[in-house]
Amino acid sequence: MAVQLEFLKSILYFSDLGLAELESSRKLVFEKTADRAEMVLLEGESAANLYFVASGVVKVFKTSAEGKEQILSIVRPGESFNDVPIFDGGPNPASARAMGPVLLYGIKKNDMEAILRDHPQIALNVIKVLSRRVRHLVSLVEDLSFKHVIGRVAKILFEHIGGEVGRGPRLTQQEMAAMAGTAREVVGRSLKALEEEGAIKLDRHRIIITDKEALQNIMEVSS
Repeated sequence: MAVQLEFLKSILYFSDLGLAELESSRKLVFEKTADRAEMVLLEGESAANLYFVASGVVKVFKTSAEGKEQILSIVRPGESFNDVPIFDGGPNPASARAMGPVLLYGIKKNDMEAILRDHPQIALNVIKVLSRRVRHLVSLVEDLSFKHVIGRVAKILFEHIGGEVGRGPRLTQQEMAAMAGTAREVVGRSLKALEEEGAIKLDRHRIIITDKEALQNIMEVSS
């Protein structure tokens, strides 16, 4: 299946490009599929490709020596991952796993270097992408360092669910714990506390946000 030009235009890397530039870049893009729970990248391995999520969701995470996961980001359609090692020549700084069936667009490292030489606008776009990535990681460090767990859980729900689980990636309590830097049992207690505050409703395997303003307030003041 051919890479969709309209989708390529929606990716920040390729914004503000002319049709001819888009077409020449599209020729270097390949497709890759992955099933649920399939590893796409392994931390520490040599970086070969830059990836964009076309459909589905990918989680990017670090793993400790004891096997504990810390999720760094949830990558949705139109977003990229594995950018840094493509540009600095180092190994993959984190692993990536499909959270469900995914379709990825990839560009080989050498091809990305050629695209940057031929299209200066893409180099400017890359700066924007990497700047956003730094801001995200600074925010993550701030949350892990200064927010109480209930505030971290509230932020995860606010940003990744926004209403009910079916609208975004279906996050298990274990995955929420890996995002919040805590244990699954602590996430469970935090969810119960948020329900008691009237911010959410726990309905079997669903989490429904019943009061976004209350959830946002807990997210902001819990530090």
